[in-house]
Amino acid sequence: MKNKSIIEVKNLCKTYEYVEKKPGLKNSFFNLFRAEKKRKDAVKDVSFKIEEGELVGFLGPNGAGKTTTLKMLSGILTPTSGEVRVLGYEPIKRQKDYQMQFAFVMGQKMQLWWDLPPMESFLLNKKIYEVSDEDFEKNLSEMVELLDVGEII
Repeated sequence: MKNKSIIEVKNLCKTYEYVEKKPGLKNSFFNLFRAEKKRKDAVKDVSFKIEEGELVGFLGPNGAGKTTTLKMLSGILTPTSGEVRVLGYEPIKRQKDYQMQFAFVMGQKMQLWWDLPPMESFLLNKKIYEVSDEDFEKNLSEMVELLDVGEII
């Protein structure tokens, strides 16, 4: 039996328009009448499906479009073009039935430090947040297995 697609994204794009401002009073005045608009692609032609039961993560460098994509999946942002369906709904329409089934929480707290090995970062957080040895070992084992990162921990 084929799994049901929970999320379908086809050719998703989000482009922002902005005015590049030049310094100085003269340029500020000039921009009022003849502002040169620029375009910046935050997400460009992204397509994917997530099937029922799949566990996925969005990974990539800063500015890769991860947060923008997630905001479009939630209906917070309107795509410039492309199609998004989540649970069979178009998120941007903000249908009540959709909103009752979907939650979106974002965090930007960095838990790893670039100059420390991952295990040292984890141990530092363990100490800061007073996590018991038992809970730490249990959670670490689960995450290492789930993410298949045993070789780098």
